[in-house]
Amino acid sequence: MDDFVRNKLTEWDLSEWIEKFQDEGIDTESLYCLGHEEIAALIPKVGPRAKFKKKLKLLKGEQNTTNAETVDSPAQVHPSTSASSDQVKRKLDLQGESSNWQSPSRKQRCEPRPGSYSEGIILSEVKNIMRYVQKKLPDQDNKLEQFLKKKINDLEIEKRELVGVFGKTGAGKSSLINAVIGEKNLLPIGRVKACTTVMIKVEANMLHQRYEAEIEFITKEEWKDELWSSLNFLGDNADQEDEQEDEQEGDQEDDEDQDTVDKLLALYGEEWRDKTPENLMENKYFKEIPEFLLSKRKLLTAESAKELSAKLVKYTRSESNDGEGKEVKRWYWPLVKCVTVRVPNNDLLQHVTLVDLPGNGDRNKSRDKMWKGVVGSCSTVWIVTEMKRAAAEREAWDILKSASSLIGNGGECQRIHFICTMSDDIGDTDDRSRDAVRALIFQNNIQAKEEVNKEFRKLKEFKKHFSYESFKVFTVSSKEFLKQKRLTPEETEIPRLQEFLQELNDCHSETLNYVSGAHGILSLIQGARSRAGADRNTDVCRELEEKMVQELEKVRQTMQKTYDTFERCLTEGVEKSKSSWDRLLKSVLYPPRTKGGAFHKILKCVVQNGGTHKPKNRKLINLNMTLTSCLTDSTDEEFKKTFPNEAKCGPFNGIINSFSLETERLMRERPEYKDVELQLIFLKTEEEKMKTKLNKIIREQKKMIYNSLMETIEDNMQECYEKAAEIRGGGSLKNMKRTIENHVQELKDIMFQRAKNVMLEHLEHLMELILDKLENTMQESIELSLNTDGDSIPDVSDELQMVKNYSDELKENSTEEPLDMSADPPVPATHS
Repeated sequence: MDDFVRNKLTEWDLSEWIEKFQDEGIDTESLYCLGHEEIAALIPKVGPRAKFKKKLKLLKGEQNTTNAETVDSPAQVHPSTSASSDQVKRKLDLQGESSNWQSPSRKQRCEPRPGSYSEGIILSEVKNIMRYVQKKLPDQDNKLEQFLKKKINDLEIEKRELVGVFGKTGAGKSSLINAVIGEKNLLPIGRVKACTTVMIKVEANMLHQRYEAEIEFITKEEWKDELWSSLNFLGDNADQEDEQEDEQEGDQEDDEDQDTVDKLLALYGEEWRDKTPENLMENKYFKEIPEFLLSKRKLLTAESAKELSAKLVKYTRSESNDGEGKEVKRWYWPLVKCVTVRVPNNDLLQHVTLVDLPGNGDRNKSRDKMWKGVVGSCSTVWIVTEMKRAAAEREAWDILKSASSLIGNGGECQRIHFICTMSDDIGDTDDRSRDAVRALIFQNNIQAKEEVNKEFRKLKEFKKHFSYESFKVFTVSSKEFLKQKRLTPEETEIPRLQEFLQELNDCHSETLNYVSGAHGILSLIQGARSRAGADRNTDVCRELEEKMVQELEKVRQTMQKTYDTFERCLTEGVEKSKSSWDRLLKSVLYPPRTKGGAFHKILKCVVQNGGTHKPKNRKLINLNMTLTSCLTDSTDEEFKKTFPNEAKCGPFNGIINSFSLETERLMRERPEYKDVELQLIFLKTEEEKMKTKLNKIIREQKKMIYNSLMETIEDNMQECYEKAAEIRGGGSLKNMKRTIENHVQELKDIMFQRAKNVMLEHLEHLMELILDKLENTMQESIELSLNTDGDSIPDVSDELQMVKNYSDELKENSTEEPLDMSADPPVPATHS
């Protein structure tokens, strides 16, 4: 055993295993070569073993053991206050060698990347340095020392990108997810019918080397309310059928009834008929899932993806018409709120969660709230549809239209990927050569992309939330990619989706932010120590404070202009809403080509679900969104400009990002400030960290601001929905419509004004929050960094030099071009 292994075990709080590692002769080289069996033999206890695996993964990729000799050198850099200058220089030289393998070719992006591996090492080493420094700081009730400890704690980052996957049942969502992450048997596919209400998250298992599924249920109270609503809905519809038999549109009515019946049949079989909600809540129906009764989550574990998939099917799927799945006695998906599937040893999911999303309009309130929260947090959305009719597939485009406001101005989505599946389905190919088949598939792919892009440019709704550059089309064959028989990876484009996920995983900016922040803190520590007992520099302090006042005023003025613009737009929206409410209501309450009996059931669902319902095979009905449309139309363009989702564009016309105390200029132009250069470096990094944090706050707050318009309308409409839901008997359809119309007419002069006022209040609160955080954070940093001595603070010169080198390396690599997802793959060669 060498010092490196001993130090690592000590740093990871695993020192009790040092003797075992020494007995087995584990040195630096063999540490990087350890496999799962060797680790289990070295550390038999599950808890410490899991901790060791997680820590080791930060130092090496699971599949990069062949790079161990290259990695050993930079990995051995660790903090040491007793290091000589020669040792420091040697460490820095070794670190510089890592830049030789920073930029792998684009073709290799779906493989574990040496560049990202190097960043993992850098992040791990800098975290170790900062933990070490934090322990060295004296435990005294000193303002500067408490400030430093707080700043070190604030450095922690946890990046996770959400990719939402939409698509109708049968479009190939599960197969696509399985193929992209390289787990053929993970999500159940095939003839067992998919459930339309269960959200499935797929992410990496960072703690164990096994497959897991965590199932979150709705509450008992929610299910009892749903039972009551469903049974009353079916009974009420039976009465309505007798009254309006001559007006029936059988298929639409059957769809509404059948969805409710299917849910009850899944859980209870035929036992639900002629029983009360109280009867159906008896414990005997939930013996297999005691977690539901205890309001706990259920954990399924397995050694393989196939085994987990078999266990998971009853919580995410329904019985098929051809009898598959008959061995399952009860299907529990009606009770499931969300399923989180965790996959071991998957680099593509390390910082990415794929979410298989059901359609919106769920009748369960908590499930609908979770759905909206997840959709609004997706940085990327995949719309999945079959290749044959991709451009003409109504449901795929309806999904995009209905979700555009939730993922755009009301969310944080930056990219829309329209994915056409089953690209290899080109009919009979027995008489064609392999090259001819490949060429035909490729030409079909090109044609499909052109047609989809042409259709996309017709969407007026999309322009309010996104630029055309954010939309990309992909053509894939999950089946053929997994087989690797007929199609090359370039032709099926699944590798391009893998490359995209790898780009999301490469948290270069997060690593750079952490390392730059650490560099600033160490600069402050060393600067405070070196100036202990020196005169306080009031000139630089005064100059920085004056600059801060000027910059804050710029921010204030820019935000006030934005506020004034929003107030003007909303005033116009209120007036349009007052004059258009009747027309807007009629578009929902009196749909063309829908007769009374069929629409009675639909409207009943709408009012029972607070104004929202998704009829089977029809567009989403959202009465609240319809009533809000004039308000959103008046503000959408300004909102997209003020709060862009694209990372390159800053909020409030970039005024937050341009805020600067110009410390770099002071260091360059004012030699008299040379003795506070380290403090100025800290203030520069603190300024950047503050802007990054503010941008994240703004990203979350802007969703609340935008969604407040519809939420206010929904709150004001709730009373009439409850009244309409209670209407029974003859003429109930007309009475429901009249109740809604009368309510809006009575409230039209105040309801839309309230929505305007609430949005402006939220906007004003955000503006005050931004100014407050900028002023207080930077004022405190200036005061403590320039007017406080650090005579009791330890020397961190070696650590500062190492972190500076890491920071410079990361900044140099940040100039690397991002992956171009817009280019088409090369045309396949054909041979005679």
